[in-house]
Amino acid sequence: MEHRGFEKKFEKAFEVPAEILEESIDIAKKEERVLISKRPFKRAEEYWDTLGPGLTTGAADDDPSGIATYSQVGAQYGLQLIWTAVFTYPFMATVQEMCARIGIVSGEGLAANIRRHYPARTLYIVTGLLFLANAFNIAADLGAMSAATRLLLPSFSLELLVILFALISLGLQIFTTYARYAKYLKYLTLALLSYVVVAFSVGLDWGDVLRHTFIPSMTFSKEQIFLICAILGTTISPYLFFWQTSQEVEEKILKGEHTIEARRAQVTPQAVRRMRTDVWSGMFFSNLITFFIFAATAGTLYAHGITNIATADQAAAALKPFGEFSFLLFAIGIVGTGLLAVPVLAGSTAYALSESFGWKNGLYRKLNQAYAFYGIIIVSMLLGIIANFAHLDPIRGLIYAAMANGVIAPIILFFVVRLSSNKHIMGEYTNHPFIAKLGWVTIGVMAVSGIAAIATLFL
Repeated sequence: MEHRGFEKKFEKAFEVPAEILEESIDIAKKEERVLISKRPFKRAEEYWDTLGPGLTTGAADDDPSGIATYSQVGAQYGLQLIWTAVFTYPFMATVQEMCARIGIVSGEGLAANIRRHYPARTLYIVTGLLFLANAFNIAADLGAMSAATRLLLPSFSLELLVILFALISLGLQIFTTYARYAKYLKYLTLALLSYVVVAFSVGLDWGDVLRHTFIPSMTFSKEQIFLICAILGTTISPYLFFWQTSQEVEEKILKGEHTIEARRAQVTPQAVRRMRTDVWSGMFFSNLITFFIFAATAGTLYAHGITNIATADQAAAALKPFGEFSFLLFAIGIVGTGLLAVPVLAGSTAYALSESFGWKNGLYRKLNQAYAFYGIIIVSMLLGIIANFAHLDPIRGLIYAAMANGVIAPIILFFVVRLSSNKHIMGEYTNHPFIAKLGWVTIGVMAVSGIAAIATLFL
């Protein structure tokens, strides 16, 4: 009995008063509501952290020369070819995922893998053509960035701006750490959102836009065939294959995996899933921006009979009558995407050539550790500057680049599909049969596109 009385006294001593208990429950509920309200932001933050090489690669695809192509198509044909933004997405994402998977699993860049498993002679020819194509693209992008800046700041010299943008791009690659450089590139992708804002600010008929998006049509004229080939060439571009693979390797090195063996040993299903989210999201973002550029130029320029657009800055200038805000955002977008794309173009050339010849490479290295690698980047920039000082016709330069890409894209894609389907190289991470078939279809599409683009020049 005494023992039971002691228990009651003990329980009473530690009994929580009702008002305190209710207050504690209220506090707990408030904290729970705060956590629930923060959950979407937390998920968004986690998703943003997942994005990396795939996002920057996809965004770099919408460079000023690509913007010029999409603007030209939108101005000349309205919404007729907007369906290509949807059509190219699965091909582009499949190829880039293959490239990323090769980098993650093998621990080496694309050119290094081709050199290891195939005769080097083909690789030298392909990377040589890549160097020329990228040089033309760099020249066109530097010129477009400078021309767009002069729309906003007309007192600046075009030549001075070309040099300035080239130096900024070189500085990003040579004098910053890879971790900081990758962060800059990631945030530069946000410049592309300006085209989304432009499209929503010009009063489009979205029902008509969606109808043309999901019901394809084309006229099969010489000009339209060439422009479709140009769209494919600027969307599924060879420089992106090399950049994507090497960036996956750089990300692993950033985590402390400094040897090929260490990188191969750290491959996990979680890492591959994370990469897949990054790549497919990045390619979706790229094609989404393409879609909005088509829509904005079709709804303004084409609708008002302004069909003669040759460069990205001309598209920006032509938008001025439709609103100062749209004009400003379009011009700023050209500069932002150029700052993203030019380093990617030069960097992809450096990766491809350095890996082809077995030279030390990587943006994680300092200048004195990889002279040849950084030398290729510097030479690429110099050629871009010289082409602008020589007043190279930007459209002719892009035609040459498109022709070079049309020749080399199917060849490189052949190696990409073969390498990513090879169990000896990829182990359990080889292509799913459906993905492999889609890869071969992409090769066929790009081969036909390249042949058609060249044929239109002589018909």
